Amino acid sequence: MVSTSKTIVISGYYGFKNSGDEAVLKSILTALAEESEATGVTINPVVLSIDPEWTSAVYGVKSVHRMRLGEVRQAIKESDGLISGGGSLLQDATSPKTIPYYLGVLKLAQWLGKPTFIYAQGVGPVNRKFFYPMIRSVFRQCSYISVRDTQSGQLLQSMGISPQDIQVVPDPVMGLPLTSAASDGAVESASIPVLGISVRYWNAERTELKAIAKALQELVKRRAVHLRFLPFYQPDDLEASRFIADHVGDVSSSGSVISYYLDEKQPEDMLRAVSECDLILGMRLHSLIYAANQEVPLLGISYDPKIDHFLKRLGSEPVGSSTSLDATALLRQMERLLDSKDEWIDDHSEQIAVLKQEAVMPARHIAEFLRDRG
Repeated sequence: MVSTSKTIVISGYYGFKNSGDEAVLKSILTALAEESEATGVTINPVVLSIDPEWTSAVYGVKSVHRMRLGEVRQAIKESDGLISGGGSLLQDATSPKTIPYYLGVLKLAQWLGKPTFIYAQGVGPVNRKFFYPMIRSVFRQCSYISVRDTQSGQLLQSMGISPQDIQVVPDPVMGLPLTSAASDGAVESASIPVLGISVRYWNAERTELKAIAKALQELVKRRAVHLRFLPFYQPDDLEASRFIADHVGDVSSSGSVISYYLDEKQPEDMLRAVSECDLILGMRLHSLIYAANQEVPLLGISYDPKIDHFLKRLGSEPVGSSTSLDATALLRQMERLLDSKDEWIDDHSEQIAVLKQEAVMPARHIAEFLRDRG
């Protein structure tokens, strides 16, 4: 088979060292490499990053600064297409500037005559309705659209995108493989169950974090457990983790342990840390996706609809939300899953296997598209 070489620019929230978004990039790069080999197309990625030197060093790919328009334009001009995604790029909950930026990059590629691909994006919330026609205009010119949940697809349909043009796929991280090497921060207290905890600041009153702390405080009174905090975005998540640990207090008298996983250098490192847990309690979406990827029982706390959407794909629902979390109910669910890990795996392994297979579909479509264009 004669290999054709193609260059693809990848636009997303990259270089900010958010574990979830970096895992999305790693997953996309891995899937593109695998599918390009299968289709006989050599895909050379160019990543738009806030820290291109770091991105190049970590992933071994070419990278340009996402905020330097001249560099972005030149990279797209020299490419064979642009991927936008994955992650929650088209939403205005964090900033009204987010949607214009990502649409602007897509529009620039379209002006330059390049095919554009939407890769497993989580779309929404879009609270400012004046963004609707902007999104519709750009997406109608895309060569391929995939979203990571049905709710994102429904939102795009409400904006005027045909349902036939939208493919619903899992988050790319569901397809991220894990090598067998041991982690630098391997769990030492293997004799007691490991509860991985991924939290973030959200509710200004910290009511959900206080409820988590109250439940954990009671849990360590009942059994010895390793509370392993997994900060997905530093320093914020580490501060939120320490807020909870301070409220839990000293646990040593019960034989319990508190630790923080701070050794992440590659996305696979955090994935491996999650795989070493017996249960994941997560606010961060990708802590839950990592857990599902590794068939680790999970409990999600919702601060955003994307948490609910992912849990629904697993046939589950949040244990509570950032505005309403009952410590007693949380304690009950943690104990239930710690005592029935194998049962949870049996109930969900088939769903997880399907999600893993479907996660590579966007990469396959893009590789075949590039191959067919010659």
